[in-house]
Amino acid sequence: MNEQLDDVLDRENLQIASLKARSVALAIDEVLISTLLLIVLWDTISQATSVEAIIGLTNHFLLEFMAIKIVYQTFFTMQYGATLGKIVMKIRIIEVNTLSNPAFFAAFNRAVFRIVSEALMYFGFVWAFLDPYRRSWHDLTAKTVVVNA
Repeated sequence: MNEQLDDVLDRENLQIASLKARSVALAIDEVLISTLLLIVLWDTISQATSVEAIIGLTNHFLLEFMAIKIVYQTFFTMQYGATLGKIVMKIRIIEVNTLSNPAFFAAFNRAVFRIVSEALMYFGFVWAFLDPYRRSWHDLTAKTVVVNA
């Protein structure tokens, strides 16, 4: 355990967000981003004539999908300290050192490492089950923690 982090959380009366709240927030964000991409690409997807064609389109737009996720995560984390899913679940992201919304580079780092965690079969997210502060890889690399709002 990190005594310094314990002291800060205790002094500021902050509680670590539950894994359930974080999981629901993740699901909300994924549905929102996927729906947005589906709307943007509807004309192209609706012209696909087979399942293989849809899979090919999905693979073709994978980098764009990742870029949208990085921009979404970075902007909302930096601007509001929470994505739309986290706002709904009443949790927020703070930098451990400043206790405020993550600055641009921390928010960007966090967004990129979320993608890395997803690409590695969500192992970065599973890490939160082992961490006493429920931090995933993207929290550890960005020096952030998710707390109740």
